[in-house]
Amino acid sequence: MAGGKRILIADDDPDILDLLESYLVKKGYEVVIVNNGKDAIQKVEYEKFDLLLLDVMMPYIDGYHVAHEISSRLEQNMPRIIIMTSRDVSNEKGIALLSGAQDMIQKPFSLAELENKIDLAFKQQ
Repeated sequence: MAGGKRILIADDDPDILDLLESYLVKKGYEVVIVNNGKDAIQKVEYEKFDLLLLDVMMPYIDGYHVAHEISSRLEQNMPRIIIMTSRDVSNEKGIALLSGAQDMIQKPFSLAELENKIDLAFKQQ
């Protein structure tokens, strides 16, 4: 499924960025990482991505606002978005969907669980 798909990961935790980047590259994805919401928006403005993995709590702009900004700007050509959070997903799911995200995953999560969410996101395209 990876076949040339590009994923942007935005998280302010360098350990999570390293782990996810290494895992997804091994799975065959092209991965770009940023450590804040402002850089995520700038990357998406100038580069094409198939999927965004956005942490909620990041410097400058949180993941919900990044998702909203991107979905407002790109509309039809928008990448799939999965929000990552340590908050209670059952309480936050509505906010994520309203922001433009298609799914959410609660930290800590297993890499297999993330891979399933990514596969599902690509099947929905």
